[in-house]
Amino acid sequence: MIFIFYFIPFSLFSQEYFPKSNGELIKHTFYSLSYAEDHEQAEWVHYKITPLMLKGNVKRTNYFKIDRKVSTGSANTKDYLKSGYDRGHLAPAADMKLSKLSMSESFYMSNVSPQKHSFNAGAWLKLEKLVRAWAKISELYITTGGVLNSKYLKTIGNNNVSVPEEFYKIIYDPRNQKIIAFLMANEKLDLPIEKYIVTVDEIESLTGIDFYHQLDDELEEKMESTILKRQWFFN
Repeated sequence: MIFIFYFIPFSLFSQEYFPKSNGELIKHTFYSLSYAEDHEQAEWVHYKITPLMLKGNVKRTNYFKIDRKVSTGSANTKDYLKSGYDRGHLAPAADMKLSKLSMSESFYMSNVSPQKHSFNAGAWLKLEKLVRAWAKISELYITTGGVLNSKYLKTIGNNNVSVPEEFYKIIYDPRNQKIIAFLMANEKLDLPIEKYIVTVDEIESLTGIDFYHQLDDELEEKMESTILKRQWFFN
């Protein structure tokens, strides 16, 4: 079974449907990102998750490291030391258990953002688990990040890493032509996950990022302006 990972066509992990990038576009094997130098983190991380990827059993490493592909230099672990914030994954390590490479890539500092522990280990974690449950049924494209449009965000560390007040996650199911988006405050949240559903249009307005612009204009407009909660399960 080990060798199956080496003979899977790379196209299985091809990263389509890139958002438009306002930062430096960085491509790793299992995800890509747009690095916002002013905020020392990604404005978005984008990847595909498949039922096959969820069958991986590589253990979490917890080895966070600088992303050398970022030309201006990424944030580092010292920025988070005694800051009171978790190194919150954008592409979760639990989505990247397929191989040692995918797990290692998930610990680049370009893939993390400052999150309150009560959020990272609470509502954000619940949403990540829900996305994996959906991905067991159909391959999904995920785009996620912190809202970085404010010039007055709190910062941490010598590199002045911005602390987003809100995080978003957009999930697109191309096989069933459906999309769902979430917007969550970076704090302890107690409401059911479905209470944080918003339209993609709302997230675009907040972030200034154009998501899924590759889709047919009519389809894009319809999906990004509509909330269709009944097309997804929540338990």
